[in-house]
Amino acid sequence: MEENKLGIKSWAEEDRPREKLMEKGRHVLTEAELIAILIGSGSRDETAVELSKRILASVGNNLNDLGKLNINELIKFKGIGEAKAISVMAAMELGRRRKETELVKRDKISVSKDVFDIMKPILIDLPHEEFWLLILNRANLVIKKELISLGGVSGTVVDTKIIFKAAIEHYACSIIICHNHPSGNLKPSEADIRITKNIKDAGKLMEIPLLDHLIITENGFYSFSDEGMM
Repeated sequence: MEENKLGIKSWAEEDRPREKLMEKGRHVLTEAELIAILIGSGSRDETAVELSKRILASVGNNLNDLGKLNINELIKFKGIGEAKAISVMAAMELGRRRKETELVKRDKISVSKDVFDIMKPILIDLPHEEFWLLILNRANLVIKKELISLGGVSGTVVDTKIIFKAAIEHYACSIIICHNHPSGNLKPSEADIRITKNIKDAGKLMEIPLLDHLIITENGFYSFSDEGMM
């Protein structure tokens, strides 16, 4: 009888919603497939997707009405226990809260001073050097600010592989790098020039261009792009 229990792991691989999500993305899954991932398995008589379709049908395939079901109403469905009911309710509540959350306004980079204005509050008061990466989308909006490395008063080690690993993970269209000089000296060092060249060359190969490198102090900034050093 155990062989007849139709959990997700027993399905053909192309029918498994988890694998489908990983290979094709979450947007291609139906509501029933998404719910099936939450509940994990069905019963001996139906798959998790079939059970999910039945639950959805009971509320007219309306996700808002599904979100109103309580534990007692959900566990009436064969194959749904308290744990699965709680998982469905938690997912519905997260969806509700997401709707109420305001979209975060992303910073747009048009000129080098935009980078300075974004990073100055983070970098100017530090007694040590930090090296940061700004990841941009196609519209030059900042997707992510990421600390790459921190060091001592006079320098920090930068690994190009870490920079592009972060860029690839966040689907960067371009990047900007910046670091601070606690000494207040805006002149780039030989190491600054070398790492800029290395990252720029790597960006060409990866098709993720380096747009600028800023050195930031409390008194101002140095832009490699503005100074024709790119």
